[in-house]
Amino acid sequence: MTTIYQKTKGLQDTELHYCPGCAHGIVHKLIGEVLEEMNALDTAIGICPVGCAVFAGNYFSFDTIEAAHGRAPAVATAVKRTHPDQPVFTYQGDGDLASIGAAEIVHAAMRGEKFTTIFINNAIYGMTGGQMAPTTLIGQRATTAPLGRTREQAGMPIRVAEMLATLEGCVYAERVCVTDIPHLNKTKKALKKAFERQMAGDGFTFIEVLAACPTNWGMEIDESNRWLMENMAAYYPLGVIKDTEAK
Repeated sequence: MTTIYQKTKGLQDTELHYCPGCAHGIVHKLIGEVLEEMNALDTAIGICPVGCAVFAGNYFSFDTIEAAHGRAPAVATAVKRTHPDQPVFTYQGDGDLASIGAAEIVHAAMRGEKFTTIFINNAIYGMTGGQMAPTTLIGQRATTAPLGRTREQAGMPIRVAEMLATLEGCVYAERVCVTDIPHLNKTKKALKKAFERQMAGDGFTFIEVLAACPTNWGMEIDESNRWLMENMAAYYPLGVIKDTEAK
């Protein structure tokens, strides 16, 4: 019998708690595959703060540390400086990273801390009830913006990858999504490059994943993926934002 697919050893045999259509489980799978292919499951350390992925340690088979809301980059800085030869990453949502943790991520990137950040951008607070996030689009509804976000009241959504790319310490930043197989494959490739650049000691690496949140968007799964590609990808363009290796 020929095996055509085998679950990554980077994940435990635990049922996920995420909502149907949520991208977290897919991204977890890709992280596990990448670290397994790099023979790094025995040494990898993930930092997961408050948010929908707060229980990520229940799913990954390698070591994880739970951080206070927004403080994963500070914890990752300490971990990576203590264990410079081990792959370290933060796994953060848009409310966590772009709001309460904005200062943490900016200064970690500015210093060129040698860890990887995986940023799940679903343009809304997922765990706490669907409030408007710094990445919520203009016109997009949230529990704290029932008529839709306006520029006059909340300003424009933050393009985090572009912002961090202006900092010298950030050597690689790419925005991806996992709405279909071709984009899923691109995401895995980007994750692997981010970890490889980290382990080469080049500096801070950043992967932003545009993700659907059907529950808080009030959409069916297929509808949410179409909305993501038509609206989010229009404002947050997919592709490499910065690569110091690129000519």
